[in-house]
Amino acid sequence: MTLRGITACVFDAYGTLFDVHAPVGRVAASLGDGADAVSKMWRDKQLQYTWLRSLMGAHADFRTVTEEALDYALAANGISNRDLRDQLLDLYMRLDAYPDARRCLEALKAAGKSTAILSNGSPEMLDAATASAGLRDHLDHVLSVESVGIYKPDRRVYQLAVDALGVEPAAICFVSMNPWDASGAAYFGFQVARLNRLGVPPDNLPGTLAAEIRTLDEVPPLVA
Repeated sequence: MTLRGITACVFDAYGTLFDVHAPVGRVAASLGDGADAVSKMWRDKQLQYTWLRSLMGAHADFRTVTEEALDYALAANGISNRDLRDQLLDLYMRLDAYPDARRCLEALKAAGKSTAILSNGSPEMLDAATASAGLRDHLDHVLSVESVGIYKPDRRVYQLAVDALGVEPAAICFVSMNPWDASGAAYFGFQVARLNRLGVPPDNLPGTLAAEIRTLDEVPPLVA
């Protein structure tokens, strides 16, 4: 299967290129049996706060949202270690990239495709993550929602990629691990390859997905 007319590939960052559970994994011994619960709740609350703040018209940057979500997750699991909290936030600024992320971006650049990140992350967070993971040189654009002051899946966020790349939405392959993000991008008009590393069903939301993939290594042949 191939997607036709693709000139650019745009990627979600957190959960797609970067492993959002890596920080807790690195300090799991300090969290004991509660490590998995903390990591899952941290991620769940982080996403919930982006949606709720968007609906409330009370935007705060992603670093603030990430801190607020972590504070909730730690408190809910009875953890009050300030040093551990600060360590987790520091690790979140230097997330591990999935092994297939670099391979995918290198192959796309070799094939002449434009590449970009379109993320909820703040510019500071995205600069730190792409630099520490060694991905920055493989990206033409790193786009943050801070340019419009609202989070995905608002249409204004997806429009950032169209404006930056100078192409029609249908010429963009958008890749995201987050089902709701994939649906939002497809509804906007991108050709969406939903990354499904965990084998979970898509969300029941508007937007027709163009493809489903299990690894980022499938993207370059998909858009060839």
